[in-house]
Amino acid sequence: MRRRRALVLVPVLAAMLLVLAGPAWAHVTIDPDEAAQGGFATVRFRVPNERDDAATTSLEVEFPTDNPIPSARIQPVAGWTATVETAPATGGAEADEGGAEEPAEMVTRITWTGGAIQPGQFEEFPVSMGPLPDDADQLLFPAIQTYDSGEVVRWIEETPPSGEEPENPAPTLTLTAGGGEEEPENGESETASDADDAESDDSNTLAVVALIVGALGLVAGGVALVQGRRRSTS
Repeated sequence: MRRRRALVLVPVLAAMLLVLAGPAWAHVTIDPDEAAQGGFATVRFRVPNERDDAATTSLEVEFPTDNPIPSARIQPVAGWTATVETAPATGGAEADEGGAEEPAEMVTRITWTGGAIQPGQFEEFPVSMGPLPDDADQLLFPAIQTYDSGEVVRWIEETPPSGEEPENPAPTLTLTAGGGEEEPENGESETASDADDAESDDSNTLAVVALIVGALGLVAGGVALVQGRRRSTS
């Protein structure tokens, strides 16, 4: 009986690991979630599939219109087709009070279709965009995730100043003072972004390994405790 209880610890701890890791994958996010004001940034919209019986077949990301972004270039993702929509920017190319010229055009939406994110999987959609506004602290990118079952999940809620995360938070990019990336030229690779990707992947891997090692330590400790008690009573 005691041995059975010890063995039960394994799936319980595995479930705890899933609970701990769950919030990071529970919604559509933007990575990195921070960029410099006034520059260009390469980000990835990360989309997890939250359903066990349906695949994600479409992602629609709305761009801010109150702080327009003039340009967005997408990196091809195998199996997916991206459509970048634009519109005339409010105010056109007129100069504002500070003398800065407003963009004549702004990106309004990017939609990815044609692929499928299966249950238990996630996908990342890279975008290089800019120049980012130099007078805003954050940008919201409301996202709409569609499943092949017909279900539509709207990640559109703004996180309040209290920091308490809403049920369906919109991907949010925090803007900081300082120089950002220069505008990428056609055909150039994003080497800095690749390095950031590798560092981020390494950090995520180390975090997962640490969780697994910690869980195994708890399992080993539990088994040793049960065996010790068994010996003392025999």
